[in-house]
Amino acid sequence: MLGATGQIGRAAVRALAGDGWDVTAASRGGGRDRTWQGDVRTVALDRDEDGALASVIGDGCDVLVDMVAFGGEHAAQLTGLAGRAGSVVVISSAAVYEDDRGRGFDTQEEPDGAPRYPDPVPESQRTVAPGGSTYATRKVLLERELLAAGDSLPVTLLRAGAVHGEYCRTPRELYFVKRVLDGRRRRVLAFGGRSRFHPVHVSNVAELIRLAALHPGARVLNAGDPEAPTVAGIAALIDGVLGVETETVLMDGPPEGGVGETPWTLAHPVVLDMTAAKRELGYRPVTAYADSLPATVEWLASELRDRDWREGFPKMLRNYGPGLFDYPAEDAWLERYDGIRVR
Repeated sequence: MLGATGQIGRAAVRALAGDGWDVTAASRGGGRDRTWQGDVRTVALDRDEDGALASVIGDGCDVLVDMVAFGGEHAAQLTGLAGRAGSVVVISSAAVYEDDRGRGFDTQEEPDGAPRYPDPVPESQRTVAPGGSTYATRKVLLERELLAAGDSLPVTLLRAGAVHGEYCRTPRELYFVKRVLDGRRRRVLAFGGRSRFHPVHVSNVAELIRLAALHPGARVLNAGDPEAPTVAGIAALIDGVLGVETETVLMDGPPEGGVGETPWTLAHPVVLDMTAAKRELGYRPVTAYADSLPATVEWLASELRDRDWREGFPKMLRNYGPGLFDYPAEDAWLERYDGIRVR
């Protein structure tokens, strides 16, 4: 397994080892999760080093699971293993989809650039053009080149929604957990708090990986939880876990200068159709969003206990910027809101 010590990788190793597979967990550091079985083999691997991956695979493997594949170069690396790997399971992303007017995740900041997908989104929905310029275009290039090799190398591609759970480098739940821990008892949500970005817990992705390993094939499948709560619903669930009550102030429209924007904020819903995963793999979710949340919140609280969020989650800072917790701007907006409401 490539990327074994990442967020999804930790859970996937547990799932496969628990199902009786002999697992080799490869990562750059060669680390080991404390929850893995003792017979899980660990190895340090830089996949970009010539011959390194082929050396680890040796004479071959039944299944290669790849958490960290992007673009044509990695696709060529994987297809080059045809005949040595029985099948491959690769993590892709729901970010590959575009709507019928060519709008997708990459166009959201453009005027009228917010995509309107069908609800739910099937795997047959069109995708952005393959390329090398963005996360989404690189994933599409990866998908197409892998699927083209389906006759010689069965590949299951899992288009994951908003991944959540412990060890995430960009945990969306941080947005609400930190606010509660900082004593914030009011929050502002754009689009009436109705934004929905289909989440998927790491254990549910791991279950899809486990099933795909048992049933090889050339296919693309969505990866999502059994439900897609609204951002207002997620906020309320986190309040419940932390035992607090927070007033929610709703904006009818988009964020204003960053106020009201969250890591889930979208003008229109992104809800994944999970019918194909059930039909092709017999997929049944391991957990629901609400049931998985206490462990995630506890982990986040422990990570924030002795260090600044920017130190603990540098990728979160890179992805969302320092304005994620711009309390002065939020307070100024709320002061204007309260003034208008009183009048």
